Amino acid sequence: MKFLIDAQLPRRAVGWFAAVGYDAIHTIDLPDQNRTTDAHIIELADQEQRVVITKDADFVDSHTLHGRPAKLLLISTGNLSNTELEALLVPLIPQIVTELSVNHFVELGYAGLVVRG
Repeated sequence: MKFLIDAQLPRRAVGWFAAVGYDAIHTIDLPDQNRTTDAHIIELADQEQRVVITKDADFVDSHTLHGRPAKLLLISTGNLSNTELEALLVPLIPQIVTELSVNHFVELGYAGLVVRG
């Protein structure tokens, strides 16, 4: 599974996914870096079959209304440190991959994962 990590999340999250064998890129790695438009992120993610990982509700709206991006992981924890995010997210990567292999939209909050569709 491949991932595209949005600008509000730390670049080092790429390493969290790579460490367990998954291809991940961050918007900072794209030509327009963190100024990459949501439309371009969606286009790239769908072209390369990447899951968009974001905190941005605009992606939820787009996914719900238009089915794009095709796969979405919403991080709905609010503000927390990168260390806290890593402690919450990394142990759940196998479960995230399992859920996204059969579902299109998963949300990660403080209570864990919720399948949204």
